[in-house]
Amino acid sequence: MSVITIPRSLRERLGDDASDAFATLINDIDLSARKDAIVIAEERFERRLVEEASKLRLEIGKVNERITEESGKLQIEIEKLRAETANTKAENIKWMFLFWIGQLAATFAIIKFLLVK
Repeated sequence: MSVITIPRSLRERLGDDASDAFATLINDIDLSARKDAIVIAEERFERRLVEEASKLRLEIGKVNERITEESGKLQIEIEKLRAETANTKAENIKWMFLFWIGQLAATFAIIKFLLVK
């Protein structure tokens, strides 16, 4: 808090009691002005905070929507991969059976060839 000094010429003209009362009045006005400035600053800060919080909520909402959208796309891709894996698995089993049948046929042919002689 600043100290108010009253010039000597004004103090001599007003007197000590009036000078002190005048200094007190100026100090009270200064204190009141500071309080008003603080209140105004608080109101502006609160208003700005509310605005920014609203903007943040909107952005969070948009991000949530995008996450939901991307999650849906990801689920579709996962289902495609599962179907592709199942198809590949079935294809591999089919070719394994064909290979085993061919191996059995070749083994029987070799055994038959060796036993016939």
